[in-house]
Amino acid sequence: MSIKILVVEDEEALQHLLEYNLSREGFEVTVVADGAEVMDMVHEIEPDFVLLDWMLPNISGIEICRQIRAKTATRHIPIIMVTARGEEEDRVRGLDKGADDYLTKPFSISELVARIKAVLRRVNPAIVGSVVNFADITLDRETMRVKRGKRNIDLGPTEFKLLDVFIQRPGRVFSREQLLDRVWGQDVYVENRTVDVHVGRLRKALNKRGEIDPIRTVRASGYALDETYGG
Repeated sequence: MSIKILVVEDEEALQHLLEYNLSREGFEVTVVADGAEVMDMVHEIEPDFVLLDWMLPNISGIEICRQIRAKTATRHIPIIMVTARGEEEDRVRGLDKGADDYLTKPFSISELVARIKAVLRRVNPAIVGSVVNFADITLDRETMRVKRGKRNIDLGPTEFKLLDVFIQRPGRVFSREQLLDRVWGQDVYVENRTVDVHVGRLRKALNKRGEIDPIRTVRASGYALDETYGG
């Protein structure tokens, strides 16, 4: 699955290096250079991960880290700070402000990728594991198979992607616009009504023989995979 990474870095050469190599690893990369634009971008693209430089124009990486952690909607996003400041007191300060890890320049891309994956596994295993479970539902990303209990569930590719989005964060309500972005992508025009159609298909496939519907409809807001497992 595609994991969104927001790279916050003002050095142009490093921007290109990170964007190229992280994209090769299968990540969906967005780059921003100005600290003043970061929070707007965080709310716009809802990244799964932030790679954050310390020294930025207008607002420091430390302050951005503090702002991300201060807001309920964004505090769950994992952050690695990347900086030339390698003193122990700087590392302690970065971690104290909410960074999940701290990487000193210069660094190797292989180490960076390993650290990103390690942090993701620690804070949100469902986003990186091949096999993900919710209640009696099992989703296998490698084989593109889904089971509910012992029953195999036949899903189309769009319904599979929808379930994958839901299962990453059970209980979170996704708006139709957010689902369009995560499943169809930002560059494709699809009507909001299309989301309802595919959620309906997903429900029909999941719920057989009187099984409880795990997808909750939130009026005027969207849909969620209900942690209480009650429909």
